[in-house]
Amino acid sequence: MKKELFISVVSPVYQAEKIISELILRVEKELTKITPIYEIILIEDCSNDKSWEEIIKIASTNDKVKAVKFSRNFGQHAAIKAGLEMAKGDCCVVIDCDLQENPKYIHKLIEEWQKGNEIVLTIKKRRSHSKFKNISAVLFNFIFNLLANKKTSKVSSQIGSFSLISRKVIAAFNQFNDYQFHYLMVLSWLGFEKSYIYITHNERFDGKSSYNFTKLVNHALVGIIYQSDKLLRFGIYIGFIFSLFSLISIVFIIVNFFIGGYQPGWASLFVLISFSTGLILMGIGILGLYIGKIFEQVKNRPQYIISEKINFN
Repeated sequence: MKKELFISVVSPVYQAEKIISELILRVEKELTKITPIYEIILIEDCSNDKSWEEIIKIASTNDKVKAVKFSRNFGQHAAIKAGLEMAKGDCCVVIDCDLQENPKYIHKLIEEWQKGNEIVLTIKKRRSHSKFKNISAVLFNFIFNLLANKKTSKVSSQIGSFSLISRKVIAAFNQFNDYQFHYLMVLSWLGFEKSYIYITHNERFDGKSSYNFTKLVNHALVGIIYQSDKLLRFGIYIGFIFSLFSLISIVFIIVNFFIGGYQPGWASLFVLISFSTGLILMGIGILGLYIGKIFEQVKNRPQYIISEKINFN
């Protein structure tokens, strides 16, 4: 007798009290077409609204809906990690709670996985975000790809967190113990066979994104510093270029002294010293960022702390 497919769905929840019931409705509609055995794991990231109360209400009448509440806000990627550590399915679908990515594509993710692909990612035909968020995403991806150490680490603003990973990938992902990380970048680092499907990206079902400018900058720094050391190497390259420039300048000054005599140049000297000092301070700042992240990592704190659980036996 053929074993029934067991599918896990993990969704980080933040500021989504008016979306959760619709999310569950649409996800279950798609899952029941594929298999009777599934679980929907909601990770509530300590929202300021009544998301947790709404989750409790749904989970009390539906034991396939499992939920976890964090003790404080730990972020989307920590929420995904928590969900993956608790997922029991043969594969796991990760989907944001805002319904910008339609659950109707779950069956396509399953089909690609059943062809032998361990990871199935989604490519957005267009991004239904604000102009600021679209521009900032393109800028971040350009800078990150410039600083990435390997082609396997490169990212795209068109690829979202809506994805499917196999049990093998879940096990590998759960071994990843970086204090801060990006879900998609970890998947890229892990390797495994990948496949892609195209999806339509919709407007948010309710409310607006909680990612402001500060969060986007922090998000970018985590991605660049934790995934690449090329920023440090750029400091070396810039230092070498300026050292070479200084040697050439010394030769020029000596030659100029014998040809035309001493030429005072306080303005140019002041600009050169100021610029060089700025570069030195920038290099120290970059080094400080890396040291700060090392400090966070070696403290070995948990990536998240759970306050409450529902429907976990």
